[in-house]
Amino acid sequence: MKTIAITIEDELLNRIDNVAGRLPQRTNRSKVIREAVRDYLSRMERASEEEREQEIFRTNRKLLARQAAALLKEQAEP
Repeated sequence: MKTIAITIEDELLNRIDNVAGRLPQRTNRSKVIREAVRDYLSRMERASEEEREQEIFRTNRKLLARQAAALLKEQAEP
């Protein structure tokens, strides 16, 4: 693990300290910040992956629509 220096507003630091103090194990602010960054990065990575998937669907929507129609027709046949 590396030690870094960041600049953070007093109000935000107070909020972090309040959260850390309310946790059952009296977590320190570094752990709260690490967990917050980890959660944020996970959300951003997930959003990026979803955008990539949406682009694939947009690019292939006509093909996917034809395939879906064919499957529905096939399933509807007695």
